[in-house]
Amino acid sequence: PPPYAISSKETEDDELKYTLKRLGEGLGATREAARPGFSLALAQVLQAFEEIPMCSVLEQIKEKHNLEKVKKKLVRNAAFGNFFGVMALFQSGRLVKDQKALLESIQLLQQLAHHQAHLRDLPRKTLIDIMSEVPETVFEEVLFGILRSDLASALTSPENLHLLLVGIQKFPSVLKPKNLKKLFGSSTVVNEKNIPRLVELLRSAAKSEKKDKKLPSVVFDLLQVSLKEGAFELFWEEGVENGLLKEKSGPVSYMCYRLLGSALPFLSLDQLQMVLKGKVMQHYGEHVVTSQLPDRFKFAPEMEGYIDEFLSSCDDPERQLAVLIGFSTLTNQGYPVLSSSTRVVKHLQPVALQKYVDWLKDMFLRPDLDCCLDFSSNRQKQNQEKVNKAQYKIARLRKWIIHRLANIIESPVKKEESLVMDVSRFCFFHAFFEAKKKTSQICEANVLPSEPLDEQAHSVTENYFFALLQTLNTLTVLGDTPKAAALREKHIHGVTADGKLWIFLLVEYANKLLSSEHVRAVKPFTKGQRDAWDRTLQSVKNLQKKENKSDSAKVVAFQQLLLLMAIHLFKNPSETMDVLSDLLNCTERAFSKEPKKKKTGNAEPGWVEVMVEILLSLLAQPSLLIRRISKSTFVRICPNLNKRGLQLILDVLDPYQEQNEEGAVVVLEESGKKIKSAQDMDEEGSEDSSDEGDTEEENDSEDEEENEEVDDDFRSQLMNVLQAGNAVGGDESDEELDDEAMMALDKNISALFAEQQKRIQAKKDEKDRMRKEKILRRDFKIKVLDLVEVFLTKQSENPLVFDVIEPLLRVIEQCMSSDSDKQEVDFLQKTANIFKNSLCRSKQYCKRVDTLQEDLHAFVERLVKKACKHTDSSVALYYFSASLYLLKVLKGNMSDKSSAPTPLLEKQSSTIPQASQLLSTGCLDMERVTVIYQQALTQFLTKRNSALTSSMFQDLFSRFPIMCKPLVGTLVKSITAGARQHQQAQACLLLQKVLLLRELKLFVTEEEWEELIRESISQVTESLKMAGMCVLKAEKEKVAKSLELLNFLLKNVTEQKLHVNLTELDKVLVALNQPEGIGKSARLDALYWNVMRWLNYTKPKKEKTANKPVKDAEPLKRKKKGFLPETKKRKNRKKGIQENGVAPVASEDGEPAAPEEQPPGTETPKQKKGLMSGGSKHKHRNRGIRENGVAMVESREEAVNGADAVAGKKKKKKKKTNLNRKRKGDAGNEAEQVPAAKKTKGNISQETQQKQGKANQQKQGKAKKKRKENKAPVLQE
Repeated sequence: PPPYAISSKETEDDELKYTLKRLGEGLGATREAARPGFSLALAQVLQAFEEIPMCSVLEQIKEKHNLEKVKKKLVRNAAFGNFFGVMALFQSGRLVKDQKALLESIQLLQQLAHHQAHLRDLPRKTLIDIMSEVPETVFEEVLFGILRSDLASALTSPENLHLLLVGIQKFPSVLKPKNLKKLFGSSTVVNEKNIPRLVELLRSAAKSEKKDKKLPSVVFDLLQVSLKEGAFELFWEEGVENGLLKEKSGPVSYMCYRLLGSALPFLSLDQLQMVLKGKVMQHYGEHVVTSQLPDRFKFAPEMEGYIDEFLSSCDDPERQLAVLIGFSTLTNQGYPVLSSSTRVVKHLQPVALQKYVDWLKDMFLRPDLDCCLDFSSNRQKQNQEKVNKAQYKIARLRKWIIHRLANIIESPVKKEESLVMDVSRFCFFHAFFEAKKKTSQICEANVLPSEPLDEQAHSVTENYFFALLQTLNTLTVLGDTPKAAALREKHIHGVTADGKLWIFLLVEYANKLLSSEHVRAVKPFTKGQRDAWDRTLQSVKNLQKKENKSDSAKVVAFQQLLLLMAIHLFKNPSETMDVLSDLLNCTERAFSKEPKKKKTGNAEPGWVEVMVEILLSLLAQPSLLIRRISKSTFVRICPNLNKRGLQLILDVLDPYQEQNEEGAVVVLEESGKKIKSAQDMDEEGSEDSSDEGDTEEENDSEDEEENEEVDDDFRSQLMNVLQAGNAVGGDESDEELDDEAMMALDKNISALFAEQQKRIQAKKDEKDRMRKEKILRRDFKIKVLDLVEVFLTKQSENPLVFDVIEPLLRVIEQCMSSDSDKQEVDFLQKTANIFKNSLCRSKQYCKRVDTLQEDLHAFVERLVKKACKHTDSSVALYYFSASLYLLKVLKGNMSDKSSAPTPLLEKQSSTIPQASQLLSTGCLDMERVTVIYQQALTQFLTKRNSALTSSMFQDLFSRFPIMCKPLVGTLVKSITAGARQHQQAQACLLLQKVLLLRELKLFVTEEEWEELIRESISQVTESLKMAGMCVLKAEKEKVAKSLELLNFLLKNVTEQKLHVNLTELDKVLVALNQPEGIGKSARLDALYWNVMRWLNYTKPKKEKTANKPVKDAEPLKRKKKGFLPETKKRKNRKKGIQENGVAPVASEDGEPAAPEEQPPGTETPKQKKGLMSGGSKHKHRNRGIRENGVAMVESREEAVNGADAVAGKKKKKKKKTNLNRKRKGDAGNEAEQVPAAKKTKGNISQETQQKQGKANQQKQGKAKKKRKENKAPVLQE
């Protein structure tokens, strides 16, 4: 081979050796996260280079991490190095193929197993994993001999037991009963002799893995082996129930529950029944009941997961049914611990589901408490009154069963229509009917209840039936027929596959029950109620005959409402009769063929108005089903809604009619009391109590203020009582009262105080009633808003939409000014969302406004005026948005009077798509509308406190470009005529937005456009002339907006080559570039030079004058190294700058000199006490020192410039000096005073210092040393 090939081979070998060496060292790294990484890398290297011998790598690892030679503190690292080395060999996939390396690895793992303090059970688990992968021949030839001692001591530790159990399952021919007997004396693992020891090992395993919250592998393998050996019953009864459960510890109990759940898929039917009736199940039930308290670990969700997994994987209906019934019969005083709404039933086979439903129905009719595994908690056992009552347990069981049946219909399990109807009829029958005697004609009366249902049971069943009725109303179509699939594609709900309503089938069934002699209603109908029932059925049948494509929606709506009211006759006959009677009359009139009579002043309301009133009354009901059907009915009658019907809805929302709604509110309150569940009442009670607690003092104070007169009356009554009892009489009687008189007096006084207390309580109750009425009224209005939203969405092209605008605006306006409680805020948000999204942003609108043009223009004017008069911008925004909606309607309607666009505009319109729509005015009276918005725009720009905002007019111009040309003149004038600088800035902003609209050029000629640009520039020039120094925010805003507008204008002048005179503007802009002009604002400076760029000016570059030395400055004398000034010497250290007792002169601002400049004994009190910080000591460092009242500026300049000139030569030394000085300053060491000759920095005035800013301060700080060197001569001068 060529030489380069040999060198390449050697290089590769060297790199591989280095890699193996480096990876081997990393296996025992101190960082725990690094060890698995080195192990994985080594495994991949071994897998890629199969020529590497496994044994040599193992020997290298053992040599590197020798447990015998390593230091004591590195034993842990060495142990992990060996362990991860074996893991790398195993993960490479080559360990099983190399028997020698396998044998040595097993021996090493056995050796590592003794280091439990560091490795715990990792070596044993790895040993089990390796054994699971090796073939049976390798196990028998290589491993069996070396593992014999471990297998023989299987009952000594959970790890060894696990090793044996895995071997029995993996290598049954090697570890057969004969060999097992030789190993540890018995041919089976699970037997009576080994049970006690197995229990101890399982307890140990449970406690070692309690943090993992999973079933230990050794326990699951022991379960498998017991099933294989046919000893499961022995293992379960003796090992689990009589062994493990006797120890009352959490980890062991949870292990038993997990073992129960994991065992379900492997057990036969008999074994399942045995397990589900055992002690583990009862123990689990007790846990579920006691863990209901907060902060308790709840195992129920995990057990439900085990059940769900079993049902989904099991195909045997009998075993599915056995498990579900087993958990359904685990009861706490009759009530099953399994949730009645659990969704595990979705995995049931159809046969199992049908049998489960039949079992539930049978248990409801004939409760068999003996088949239940019933238990009671310790607290329940103390209350012996209810524990032993079978009636109590039966009631609890029936409540769970009826909910379970109703929930099955709601669950996504695959079910047939027959099953749904069967459950629905069962719930309906036992909610409202009772069987007199058995009859085969009615399935539900075929079996009589062994324990009759009481009133409470009927009530519970009734509640769950109406929940079931809600489910049926939203149920998707069942079945696999093409017709059912077609109905599902149309998203039709609540009907069967043949198109019949589920509720109609139930009404037919109810009619059958009413006609039967073998059953009786729980609440029998009166003659009037029965007549209403028959009339309802007849009306429904008539509607079904009239059903056709055009009126199908309307027919279905009336059918649903009639059928629902008919069902409610069984629940509340008296309350439902009035509504049902009105509804029947309304239905007859709605579908009658008689010609419509002309309405007179006292004419009866139409059927639509009656229907609206009925729907409004139904919205107050608590039933969600009634409210949903009412809403769906309203959707279908929307096309027939007239003005009076809509007004009935809007009257409810009118905030100014609340004073006249007292009667209605009382009705609502009474119905609300009946409908609210116990939970709602509890919540309401808690809220009331909290409210009372919060406002108790306020109520008391209010009562005191309001009851002053009452207190006077009470005081006079009390005096009368006392005088009548001779308790007060002045001088007439000095005799004491006897006992009888005193008792009578006490009785009268107590009666008087009791009456007073009743009056106070009555007032409190009245306040509480009014508060609740307000809540009910607001809640009802929120529900009515749903009808308004439906109308605006479904009938957006109806002219009646215009009648909704002002009522909604009144609601928004009233809510903005009222209390801000949560319900009020919700009401406001919902109203505002409906107004914005369903009305203003609707893409569909009325296209028939020819006859309404005058009214709509007046409406626009009224809305804009109200927006202008308002003080709240948020409310004004809604009024303004409503006016824009009306503009959209007027502009979108074509009128015969609207003029056609001019030929010039037609020519221009070809450049912009849909230009004809922009040019069309529709039904708009442009002159009138222009005047309206021109007045609003003028007010916005001239009135100081206007509620209008610029965003409103931006919306106007962007949505209706046709309004730009008439209003742009007002904007141009307002650049200088605005009331304040803010309004002038807003005028510039709006003008720029208008000029940016490309649609504007459709409405102006080239001459008009040039004149507009010229006039705008002229106005901006005048505005900038009046601009003062930009200090205030408003001034800066005005100049900024003017410059932005000017930038756009000059850009157009340049690009379009317009003839505009810019001489005056040039002068104004040049004058503006002064310190008293735009000032130091970076933003204004950038905008200014953007404008000047169009006038051929360029921004000058700033010269760095600070770095340039002064030409005439005298060269500074450099001092010799090691020079020590006189003031630094110890004998002169405490001497001041001035001699002959002269005090230090104050600085320029009149403050005393810095502490360094003051002689001893002249410090301020703060300086003496050490209150002055290091920063304050050098506060006036840059200020000059006056000598004889003259500031020495020249010497300051010389010192600073001289220091800057030589600053670059001693950079490193200066940094070091600055750092040392900073440390001293931070330490605040005031004892060591530095003389003034070293510390002062020259005569820098305060005004000059402010102009130089931070940059000069930094430069002065860098040149500190040189300045100090030159200051002693300066002061001597």
